[in-house]
Amino acid sequence: MIPAPPDEWLRPVPLAGRFVRLTPLTEAHAADLHAGADEATSALLARGGPDSPTVEGWAAYIARLGALPDRLNWAVMMEERAVGRISYSEVRPGDRWVEIGTMLVPAAQGTAANPEAKLLLLTRAFEVLGAGRVQFKVDARNARSLRALERLGAVREGTLRQYQRRPDGHARDSVMFSVLSSEWPGVKAGLQARLAAFAQTAPG
Repeated sequence: MIPAPPDEWLRPVPLAGRFVRLTPLTEAHAADLHAGADEATSALLARGGPDSPTVEGWAAYIARLGALPDRLNWAVMMEERAVGRISYSEVRPGDRWVEIGTMLVPAAQGTAANPEAKLLLLTRAFEVLGAGRVQFKVDARNARSLRALERLGAVREGTLRQYQRRPDGHARDSVMFSVLSSEWPGVKAGLQARLAAFAQTAPG
């Protein structure tokens, strides 16, 4: 498909599925994230987390993310509460790729939140923006996220050694995964099947 114009790639449109809504992340979501997070929630993020475990700390963290160039951030909403954030953490219209990064509070982990949030952003990337590639970088120590991307069907490309320096000074090894446009139909079908299973067990 013909790729969307560059300004469309950087437009933070709201997106909705059956289980989650994605809405542009603002400091108004800080209280929900503070209430749901624990120490592990942001411990392995490339850019670190809040400087202090307070509502004000989360608000400042959200403001920092929002100020970064070539990045879009959404709040992951379930039952009218923010249970995490998902981002196009890098947007490269000229090369037709985006990078997705996700953070969920413990109560949302293992639910439909992760697969549906990723389905929404992957669908927009491939079917609206015309991306040829979507990539993911994960801290090599983050076993949960590594398993999640393998289950997604993303291809593990290798490890970028000491690639990102975290605010605490740790030089993290980042494991690179990707999905190409030619692989997207299979990945999409897998995500839809997982969500159908969640729907069968959902109340009502």
